[in-house]
Amino acid sequence: MNILELKNVSLEKEGKFILKDINLEIWEGYVHAIIGQNGAGKSTLAHTIMGLSGYRDFSGDILFEGKSIKNLSIDERARLGITLVFQEPARFEGLGVSDFILAGAKNKSKDIVIDALSKVGLDPIKYINRSVDKTLSGGERKRIELASVYAMKPRLILMDEPDSGVDIDSVKYIFDIIQELKHKGSTVVLVTHSPEVLKKAEHAFLLCGGMLVCKGETEKMFSYLSDKCSPCQHIGSPDKSEMR
Repeated sequence: MNILELKNVSLEKEGKFILKDINLEIWEGYVHAIIGQNGAGKSTLAHTIMGLSGYRDFSGDILFEGKSIKNLSIDERARLGITLVFQEPARFEGLGVSDFILAGAKNKSKDIVIDALSKVGLDPIKYINRSVDKTLSGGERKRIELASVYAMKPRLILMDEPDSGVDIDSVKYIFDIIQELKHKGSTVVLVTHSPEVLKKAEHAFLLCGGMLVCKGETEKMFSYLSDKCSPCQHIGSPDKSEMR
């Protein structure tokens, strides 16, 4: 079953297509990846799905569980169960870790905070009373943001470059929480140019120059990302005949 469908989605900025005729289906309950080199349109696609400002004036349609969300606000999409984890983790000076984690959670109990922090490898005793501020490292903030997503239990999670700017220990816990979210029933979409992140997905979509040029199992797409994309000049390669 498709939880999300994009139908002929195109986005134009300053007379240039950033996305062009994107058609794809996100299967419910899977870990997907949207891959490609820098500038391929990956983050733009994620921002368009989430409905961020500057990414709403697109042609085509986006369906969530079979219904169009094209005209819905970010908040309305979030209430449907769609969330986006940004490449740069959030920092809210003065906001407590506990309040941050519970902000989008239906269950507001302290036990949820303790469980979520434990799932991302952070000692609840040390972190529950801290603030989401500059005293936290990038890896800590990334893990706390993922703890908030875990507490939220969204239907669809878009994760933009989940391993960007974090330490090795944090990467391990990020990969663990991806599987935990899937186990809990969430559908995960990893937006990445990293072969290591791609390995955590089951199915992938390759973007090049704002176009979807290939899709398939992770093993097939890994060879494109690691070997064939490096010399790509955004000419729509690989051949679209391989779209299956």
